[in-house]
Amino acid sequence: MSRPTYLEIDLTQLINNAQAIRQRVTPAKVCVMLKANAYGHGVEGVAPAIEPYVDMIGVAILEEGIQLRKLGIKKPILVAGGAFVDQIGEYIQHDLRITISSYEVLRAAEQIALELGKTCVAHLKIDTGMQRSGIRWYEAESFVLEAAKCKNIVIEGIYTHFANSELPRHSDPPPERPFSITEEQIQRFNEVLAIYPRHGLAVPPIRHAANSGAILNYPEAFFDMVRPGIMFYGIYPGAGSERTVLVKSAASWISRLAYVKSCRTGDPVSYGSLWAPEKDTTIGTIPCGYGDGYFRLLSGKSSVLVNGVRKSQVGRICMDQFVIDLGISAAKSGDEVILLGEDPHTKEEVSADELARIVGTNAYEIMTNISARVPRVFKK
Repeated sequence: MSRPTYLEIDLTQLINNAQAIRQRVTPAKVCVMLKANAYGHGVEGVAPAIEPYVDMIGVAILEEGIQLRKLGIKKPILVAGGAFVDQIGEYIQHDLRITISSYEVLRAAEQIALELGKTCVAHLKIDTGMQRSGIRWYEAESFVLEAAKCKNIVIEGIYTHFANSELPRHSDPPPERPFSITEEQIQRFNEVLAIYPRHGLAVPPIRHAANSGAILNYPEAFFDMVRPGIMFYGIYPGAGSERTVLVKSAASWISRLAYVKSCRTGDPVSYGSLWAPEKDTTIGTIPCGYGDGYFRLLSGKSSVLVNGVRKSQVGRICMDQFVIDLGISAAKSGDEVILLGEDPHTKEEVSADELARIVGTNAYEIMTNISARVPRVFKK
């Protein structure tokens, strides 16, 4: 390790989280989402470690799927983002499950697979209320029937995505309706699935809908497979989510004190001179900043753990460094600092949710914005 600032990933904890999810959803399969560099955790280490414990791996874009194949991943890979016609050959070449959300891609995939003399494995995407991508549920019948006639496409799966499943049941009812938006989406998805038997067709073998929130809150949405995202990494998708699966964060963002010195009363610290101590104190410099993903918006509001004790960040966060007020402390240059994670001795924790509340975002953005120049270190 050359850089003192790094993100440590506990692979054993990730495996424990995956197994806890499987216990909750059995007999449904588990497709773990490793998009956005495994939610910032480092796909190069996470993917090989978790592959034996899941049935499928999900990503957002074609390039992420190709990267997994280059890492040696053999399990089925579903690319959940939208596909473009000129990418279809790459899906087939790399044995990636393509999400088909339009007639254009459906017809092109059928033709390109024919020309290549190969089969394209696909999952149909149904929009049940997210309004982002997919065939709208009330227009799905002709789409489903046309897909069923394709000879060069294997329709392995059909799925939808929930907009509000992190909210507990009955906590997000639409106006004048006695059920939640998520329950409404489940009902719409079931209506689409009913198209198959109505026309004497077999339903695709993998029906899936449940993301992290639905795994926690809506067991009727498990169907044949679930798609855990943020909860696989040990972070719950919403403060109100039911804790029906016990998971724990697997990531710790660690640095060291690069410099420790005294600071006199009234002497301002960092750019803008926003903060000065009201009495003589000791300050420490940490070699991490917004260039690493430690948001500038955290300036003067966050805290870190030094020897298990919270110390406030002071002054403006810089691109590569920030300063903390050590107060009366025996801390010295080289001491470990926890920016995100739990101190193993005191059990004091700085969580992604805590940082997210300060910034006004969510834990997803905190984790995925830890930049590529922060090394990922994997431990078992």
